[in-house]
Amino acid sequence: MLTDQSSAVVRATLPAVGAAIEEITGRFYERLFAAHPELLRDLFNRGNQAAGTQRRALAGSVAAFATYLVDHPDERPDVMLRRIAHKHASLGVRADQYPVVHEHLFAAIAEVLGDAVTPEVARAWDEVYWLMANALVAIEERLYAQQGVVDANVWREWEVVARTDETDDVAAFVLRPADGRPAPGLRPGQYVSVQVELPDGARQIRQYSLTGAPSPTTRSIAVKRVRGAAGSPDGEVSRHLHARVGVGDRLRVLAPYGDLVLAADAAPLLLASAGIGCTPMLAMLEELAGTGHAGPVTVVHADRSPGTHALRFAHEALTGKIPSADAHFWYEEPAGGDTGAGAERHVGRVDLTDVPIAPGTRAYLCGPLPFMRAVRQQLLDRGVAAADIHYEVFGPDLWLAV
Repeated sequence: MLTDQSSAVVRATLPAVGAAIEEITGRFYERLFAAHPELLRDLFNRGNQAAGTQRRALAGSVAAFATYLVDHPDERPDVMLRRIAHKHASLGVRADQYPVVHEHLFAAIAEVLGDAVTPEVARAWDEVYWLMANALVAIEERLYAQQGVVDANVWREWEVVARTDETDDVAAFVLRPADGRPAPGLRPGQYVSVQVELPDGARQIRQYSLTGAPSPTTRSIAVKRVRGAAGSPDGEVSRHLHARVGVGDRLRVLAPYGDLVLAADAAPLLLASAGIGCTPMLAMLEELAGTGHAGPVTVVHADRSPGTHALRFAHEALTGKIPSADAHFWYEEPAGGDTGAGAERHVGRVDLTDVPIAPGTRAYLCGPLPFMRAVRQQLLDRGVAAADIHYEVFGPDLWLAV
């Protein structure tokens, strides 16, 4: 909770800070990486930095947190904090890194806003930062404790025991801990971080949703090759995994994190995905099939064609194992493969007009932001409560309403 004095100052200065926040965060990252180049090499996603998406994500989260503090002084934006904390834990972020961020962020604020940053303004925004940082540290410590992580010693070696090229651009990997210790538990919908050493010596990290647990000792992921567009380079980690990693190779992998997980009840469900966004949905379907979920389950997926629909047969087969489930697949280019007998096939973009949606449905969405915005609006129009629509974004969460 902000003090009354700081709340008044933040409210008064929020428009000016908000207008300059992307410039501030851009300058922050310049300062941070100049002082700590190892963070760009081994922690931050270099592709997101080059594209500016990480800067916009930081700007959006700081602005959203400050706005929430002044508009809802007796509450915390826990959904936002949990999502950031899960991402931080999946990267092994430590409590002692928050003062480093503070140093360079506030230096950037002073550089960009100049004389407007009076001691009173600095104190108020300092309070905002530490309220957010301390809340995140507390959540992250609990997440580490739940996974048995000590002193952020998060990495374990896992061996690739199987690889399947699902489509031209998607490879599926089955992994097991190389140290022989038990595989960590997972909740359907969570992701793991994978760290690879690239030719220039950088150890880059990417997150991939768990598609399931093929056995008690193994976990599976699927990796889409990121192809550059509009002059941007190909994804360096996905390219490395596709080109260089096969059975018998080892990867550094973290325990599962992520807050988009199934609730343990019999509520009607709708699982909507597009493209590689199907991966967390497969883990959810595996869980629902294994527990004998009795409520209705509606599976919705959009893709370019059946041939580009990664893990398509697993998507359909798992749906078929749930007593009250049905699948609807939309393809922009319907040629290119048979969906089989279990899924209803549609042409074009997702249209839920004729799809049965039970009262009290809880929806989970994963895919590109335009897809999730469109599906969310259709669900709201069909009477699904906004609080019952949950989503996952691949890459930095820009804190844009979906």
